[in-house]
Amino acid sequence: MQTSTLILVLLILTALAYRFGKGRSVAVVGGAKGVRNLHSLPSYYGLLTAIWCALPALAVLALWNVFDHGLIRQMVIDGLPAEVRALDPAMLSLVLNDVQNVMAGNVPAAEASAHVQAAAIHWQRLEFVSDTAAAVLVLCVAIIGAALTWRRVSPALRARNRVEKVFEWLLLASSLVAILTTVGIVLSVLYESILFFRIVPVTEFLFGTQWSPQMAIRADQAGSSGAFGMLPLFAGTLLIAFIAMMIAVPVGLFAAIYLAEYAHHRVRTIVKPVLEVLAGIPTVVYGFFAVLTVGPALRGFGESIGLTVSSESALAAGLVMGVMIVPFISSLTDDMLHAVPQSLRDGSYGLGATRSETIRKVVLPAALPGIVGGVLLAISRAIGETMIVVMAAGLSANMTVNPLEAVTTVTVQIVTLLVGDQEFDSPKTLAAFALGLLLFVVTLVLNIIALQVVRKYREQYE
Repeated sequence: MQTSTLILVLLILTALAYRFGKGRSVAVVGGAKGVRNLHSLPSYYGLLTAIWCALPALAVLALWNVFDHGLIRQMVIDGLPAEVRALDPAMLSLVLNDVQNVMAGNVPAAEASAHVQAAAIHWQRLEFVSDTAAAVLVLCVAIIGAALTWRRVSPALRARNRVEKVFEWLLLASSLVAILTTVGIVLSVLYESILFFRIVPVTEFLFGTQWSPQMAIRADQAGSSGAFGMLPLFAGTLLIAFIAMMIAVPVGLFAAIYLAEYAHHRVRTIVKPVLEVLAGIPTVVYGFFAVLTVGPALRGFGESIGLTVSSESALAAGLVMGVMIVPFISSLTDDMLHAVPQSLRDGSYGLGATRSETIRKVVLPAALPGIVGGVLLAISRAIGETMIVVMAAGLSANMTVNPLEAVTTVTVQIVTLLVGDQEFDSPKTLAAFALGLLLFVVTLVLNIIALQVVRKYREQYE
C-alpha cells in the first residue's frame, strides 16, 4: 500500500474514531438528556479518540519512512555478489543507480547485467514486503489506540483537558520546528562562511571595492584574480532598495490613508482589490515590463535632455520594484488604520480638530507600530528581490550611487554563484554563503531598529 493511500485510510479511521468516541460519551450517560453529567462536551471525547487513533499511527509511519529506504538499500547491497560489494563507494553507487533505473523502467531489464536484474527483483520484493508491513503495523496501531481510548470514555474522563494539552504540545512542537529551522539555516550559512573567510580575509570582503569572483587563469589577469569585495554589491542593493522605497512608501501610505479615511465604501470595494492585484503579478512580469517599457523610456528621456542612461539601470529596477511593493505597504497600513478605535477619532473631532489634523495627530501615531512593520516588510522584499534586478539592472558590480548606471545586488550574485555545477570548496561558491550571512545581519539590524522605533512611539503615545 502506498503512503498516500495509507494516509487516506488513516484519515477515514480517524473520522470513524471521532464518531464512535462521541457516540460512546453520549451512550454512557443514557442518551442526550444525560450529557450534562459528562465532564466535557461529547465532541471532546470524539476528538480524544481521534487523536489517539491518528497521532501514534502517524508517528510510526514517519519513523518507518525514515529508516525504510536505508535498510532496504543495505539489504540489497548485502545480496550483491562479493566482487560488486568490494567496489569503491562511488562505483557501488552507480550500480545501485542502474538497479533503480531497471526498477523504474528507464532501462530495459534485458540490457542490464545479471546481478543488476537480480538486485532489482530483490529490491522490488523488499519494497513490497516493507509497504505491506508498514500498512499492517500503522493500521493496527491506529485501531488499538482508538479502541483503548474508546473503552476509557466515561463521565469522569477529563477529555477537554487532555485534548487541550495535546494541542498545546502540538503548538509547542510547531514553534520549536520554526526555531530549529532558523537556527539550522543560520548555522549552515555561518559554517560555510567561516570556510570562506579562511580563504578570503574578512577585511577584504567587508571593505573591498572590487567584485570579481572568478579565479585567476594567468598571473597578469587582475579581473580574474578573485576579488571578493562586497561594497559594490551592497551599494547596488541599497541604491535600488532606496529608489523603490521612495516610490512605494509615499504612494502606499497615501493610498491607504485615502481608502481608510476618505474614500466612500463603494470606491473602497473597487479600488482596494484592484490595488492588491499588483501583489499577485509574478516578478518576472515586472521584469519584462522594466526591460521592454521602463528602461527604453528612461533611456529615450535621458537622451532628449542630454543625459547618458544605461539600458540597464538602477533607476529602472527601482521604479518597477517600487510599484510592485506598493500593495504591501498599502494593504498593511490600511488594516492598521482600520484597527484604530473610532472613539479616538470621535474624541479628536469633539475637541474641534479637522479630519486631516485627526489623521496626522491621532490616527497615524496610534497605527504607527503596524505601519513601521509594513515598511520593514517592504524593505525586506526590496532587498531580497532578484528577478527584476537581473532583468532591469544587470549584473555589473559597479561601485556607484548614480541611478542611471547598471548595478547588481547581493541576491543576484548569490543566485549567479550557485547556478550550475559548482565546487562547494572553492571561494567562488563559498562567497554566496558569506553574502547570505551579510543579508542576515542586515535584516537583523533592520528588525532591531524597527523594534526600537515602535517601542519609542508606542510609549510616547500611551
